Amino acid sequence: MKNLKDKLFITFQHVVPQHLISRFVGKIADCQTPWVKNTFIKWFAKNYQINMAEALEEVPTNYPSFNAFFTRELKEGVRPIDQTQGSIVSPADGAISQLGPIEHGRIFQAKGRGYGLSTLLGGDQQRAEQFINGSFATIYLSPRDYHRVHMPVKGTLTHTTYVPGDLFSVNQTTAEGVDQLFARNERLVAYFDTEQGPMAMILVGAMIVAGIETVWGGQEAPLLKKPIHTPFNSQEPEPIILEKGAEMGRFKLGSTVILLFGKDRIKWGEELSATSPVKLGEAIANAV
Repeated sequence: MKNLKDKLFITFQHVVPQHLISRFVGKIADCQTPWVKNTFIKWFAKNYQINMAEALEEVPTNYPSFNAFFTRELKEGVRPIDQTQGSIVSPADGAISQLGPIEHGRIFQAKGRGYGLSTLLGGDQQRAEQFINGSFATIYLSPRDYHRVHMPVKGTLTHTTYVPGDLFSVNQTTAEGVDQLFARNERLVAYFDTEQGPMAMILVGAMIVAGIETVWGGQEAPLLKKPIHTPFNSQEPEPIILEKGAEMGRFKLGSTVILLFGKDRIKWGEELSATSPVKLGEAIANAV
């Protein structure tokens, strides 16, 4: 029965108007009419057992909209950032979907499924070369998780690429049933120069994800149905430099973050594997 249920779930996503549904949900999530937003906030907080004691604003209905509640800020010190020299920290609360080496220019997805590195990066072969034989980690943010994304290491922003695409769900069921899931969904790729060499952070959109935002550019997705490349000059008087643990973006409704590092740059923690839970700020890797 579970297999049939999973197949129906995946088939449903293939046939429904993904973007139309997601944008409609996004409008509701931004609604500030008290009875509308409070109805959804109360239902969500109860059903997903949200720990509001960690939130800067502990009263759910005090948020002006569902999106404001969903992207709520945490109290200072709730997620301490590991400051060990050479440590790479988790950029978000969530669970490891997969992690390991980038082999032959491909990234492992689930159960024999994978996708091309350059495809994930929007077809940018030149930038993909920086990560050939490197390392990747895919972190899934469930609906109950904190949905701001932070820097795993200190980095200077060099380039972003918005890649249009589908909006399949990114949970484990879909990862196991949809080919090249993360390389076909809408996403934003952000490149940074770090002490560990080039790093890419890919924020992947998903079904009913109403938007992806960054601290430097605001709303980055949804946008037009064409790739958008934005270079950032690190030699400018005020380059965009983000410290380890600093916020870099957020999801309006849940999704996935993918980290990429170059060859022989980092080593993932030996205790980590698929489904391992992670918390923002805890060490997940070390520099080589």
